[in-house]
Amino acid sequence: MLATRNAHKLREFERLLPGVTLDPLPDEAGTPEETGETYAENALIKARSAAAATGRAAFADDSGIEAEALGWRPGVRTARYAGERATDQENLEKLHAEAPAGSALRYVCVIAHVTPDGAEHMFEGRCTGTLAATLSGKGGFGYDPLFIPDEAPGRTMAELTDAEKDAISHRGQAARALLAWLRR
Repeated sequence: MLATRNAHKLREFERLLPGVTLDPLPDEAGTPEETGETYAENALIKARSAAAATGRAAFADDSGIEAEALGWRPGVRTARYAGERATDQENLEKLHAEAPAGSALRYVCVIAHVTPDGAEHMFEGRCTGTLAATLSGKGGFGYDPLFIPDEAPGRTMAELTDAEKDAISHRGQAARALLAWLRR
């Protein structure tokens, strides 16, 4: 059980976890408020809630972007950086306005896996890069048009193919660690 109803995230995890059948969070299961101060705390809140509501093993991720020039913000506030109801575009524009081009960035993802009996496992991935001077690319989502990964200099995450992005992304790293653990 993937503790989300987000179709984009479900498709991405289906790509990242080949051979694993994923179900999205059912409509009748509640969506908990993400009140954690860390990615791990927020991922655990979501995974625990899904496991309790469904009686099934569940996993959830929490991720964000961090800019060195901003004291490693927005961090866990990534989705709400420009305000509680901000769009992806508004968040992207705020980061672009506040952090200088060429400054260090990192994407962080933590996946929490929780079973109905309360067993918990955590998996983390990080991807470092720099802030682009201009938005570029049509792929990806969120901050990808501004994130130039160190592993693909000269291109933003939004300019990479899904396979290229999955190979280096923070979520790809965390998902591969989860998959290795599931298969052992």
